[in-house]
Amino acid sequence: MPELISQFRPAWWLPGAHLPTIWGKKWRKQLPIHDRIERWPTPDGDHLSIARAGVITAGRPHLVALHGLEGTVASNYAQGLLSQARARGWSADLMIFRGCDGEINRARRLYHSGETTDIDFLVRTLVDQHPGVDLRLAGVSLGGNVLLKWLGEQGKSLVSNVSRAAGVSVPYDLAAGSRFLECTLGQKYVDHFMESLRAKTKAKRAVYPDLCDWDRLEKARTFWDFDDAVTGPVHGFTGALDYYTKSSSLNFLPTISRPTLLFNAADDPFLPEHVLEVARKIAKNNDFLNIEFSRRGGHVGWIEGSPWAPRYYMEERVIGWLNGE
Repeated sequence: MPELISQFRPAWWLPGAHLPTIWGKKWRKQLPIHDRIERWPTPDGDHLSIARAGVITAGRPHLVALHGLEGTVASNYAQGLLSQARARGWSADLMIFRGCDGEINRARRLYHSGETTDIDFLVRTLVDQHPGVDLRLAGVSLGGNVLLKWLGEQGKSLVSNVSRAAGVSVPYDLAAGSRFLECTLGQKYVDHFMESLRAKTKAKRAVYPDLCDWDRLEKARTFWDFDDAVTGPVHGFTGALDYYTKSSSLNFLPTISRPTLLFNAADDPFLPEHVLEVARKIAKNNDFLNIEFSRRGGHVGWIEGSPWAPRYYMEERVIGWLNGE
């Protein structure tokens, strides 16, 4: 399928890749859109929190959004996606990954880039409750990897309720992304995430004293270190490389069977650009994949307009595409 030409026009006041990346976290003010948070019991005796906006109505699309690494219900880009959906009269849900709702989850597991049982559970529950629901799915960063992996796993057996999907700032190759973040300013992002990842893992120690090698956790300074010591062993992988190999969404793109937008920026500081070339080649052999790779935008950035009236191109574009615009 021909590559889509991005209409993104970078804000002049946020040059480079890093300022657009951190703007939404540090300075953006986005009002919450959800009107309630529901706690759903999961089949493994744990729970999944869902931030909900509006009521599912026959004949109107329903958005399901997945946030990124260490995102929360307050993540501005997630609320921005919900806002765009509600502006079109849709209902919307934000799936909050386990441990990201302010409570350490009970099960002997965390969330990770390849863990797809929760999105599968959410979608199937929505379909059971609302058999005619028209689902439009969007995943951002880690959530985008989870979503694309799940779509590929489902292949042609994907429930017919899913009409369209979009993956934003997806780290298609987890090993390449992990190593890339160890370079130059990338380690600053890693340091930020490692603080909360380490704290959450330690909080599970009271219930699961043998969860991981605690000395290796203390010494972990990179994503690779953390995933080799914690994510991999806790979730049945031999280590970081095995986890990355089996969880990278790049390997699942060929079997996606529903119209799906791959939306990334070439200057994303979380991913080397050559990975996008690999995704582009795969997309050429799968007519369900639609590519929009802008030259600029950063990681979950894409800010346009002026400092006093910024616009968030990604959120408008993704919901517009999910709406067939």
